[in-house]
Amino acid sequence: MSFGKLYTYAGNPRSTAIRAVAKENKLDLEIVQTVPHEGVSQDYLKINHLGRVPSFVGTDGYTLTECMAIAIYFTSQNEKTTLLGKTKQDYASIVRWMSFANTEVLPGLAGWFRPIIGRDPFNKKSVDDSKKAAQQAVKVLEQHLWVNTFLVGERLSLADLFTAGIISRGFQYFYDKKWRADNPNVTRWFETVYNQPIYSAVVDKLQFIDEAIKEVPPRKEKEEKPKKEQAPKAAAKPKAKEVVEEEEEEEEKPAPKPKHPLEALPKPNLAIDDWKRKYSNEETREVALPWFWENFNPEEYSLWRVDYKYNKELTETFMSSNLITGFFTRLDASRKYLFGCASVYGVANDSVIRGAFMVRGQDARPAFDVAPDIDSYELSKLDRSKDQEFVDDMWAWDKPIEVNGKTYEWADGKIFK
Repeated sequence: MSFGKLYTYAGNPRSTAIRAVAKENKLDLEIVQTVPHEGVSQDYLKINHLGRVPSFVGTDGYTLTECMAIAIYFTSQNEKTTLLGKTKQDYASIVRWMSFANTEVLPGLAGWFRPIIGRDPFNKKSVDDSKKAAQQAVKVLEQHLWVNTFLVGERLSLADLFTAGIISRGFQYFYDKKWRADNPNVTRWFETVYNQPIYSAVVDKLQFIDEAIKEVPPRKEKEEKPKKEQAPKAAAKPKAKEVVEEEEEEEEKPAPKPKHPLEALPKPNLAIDDWKRKYSNEETREVALPWFWENFNPEEYSLWRVDYKYNKELTETFMSSNLITGFFTRLDASRKYLFGCASVYGVANDSVIRGAFMVRGQDARPAFDVAPDIDSYELSKLDRSKDQEFVDDMWAWDKPIEVNGKTYEWADGKIFK
């Protein structure tokens, strides 16, 4: 009998342990390919309001989000499992290491590798900061594993499976021969966990890298011009009966989807995709921003400040970051007409969300109204002559902001491109 559906994508580090325990416990699981950065459906947003993965929907209708909760739920389906420890203290320690991997290790690794592979805008300071954070987190693991074979107790636990899945990104991109020599305990532990049958059954064969990828912006790919196709030979003139059938088929075709309201605007001199590539592939302050202001035409585009209205309700900064991600997902229908960044500034239980956008045309509402939660944000039109520095700061992610006389440091940012 089917256990349910797991919404994720191949290689998602937060889902590796989930798939491992599902296979070990013989849970009949349907994997539904779901890639957030490619956009998700409105139906999926009803399952996971932030549009993130993984998510689980059981055949009985039980719905669960958040990777740790799903991993624990799947593991607990086997009442005789040893993966959740023998005692309450074991279980608490397992949850502790899973939380550490999810909130300390992975964000640092993601901020380190995503800009390098072109998934996020490249900002050297942000990459360096993420690298430092990831290294500090992994150092904690290295010290712990100096005297411990596994993370909790003397046998494999869910903490090992989950953390190995998370840290696999490091071994995929950065942890080369030199790094492994400098971190022998983490390397030994990772190899041990990886080669456990429960883990190796759901991943590819382990292959260590010899050299880490270069920490430079991704190269801009040249766009190939489409080859000219030869004109097809004239088809034989259809008979009268065939013509009637074709006309009937055309009449049955559904009406085309309504066009976006901004589609009626004339073609701009600055192609927004050119700017998006420049921002993604070049140093932000040194190259990208000067290029932008040189090419920006206020008659073609307008600039807007975006402020979240309910900052007092924000708690953990990673949850605030997820809020931005969900908002950006729902803006997808306006992707051809929008570019912008929004960031979380501050710390847990004392943070604000603020950003800046470039919008095609002079009215922001047609672009933003595609997102149902736009009313949670305040839009303020900017004037380049007065607000250029503000836009630079919002898109560079390297300066704090001041709100009511209080300074808030940059915590995390998201790019809509």
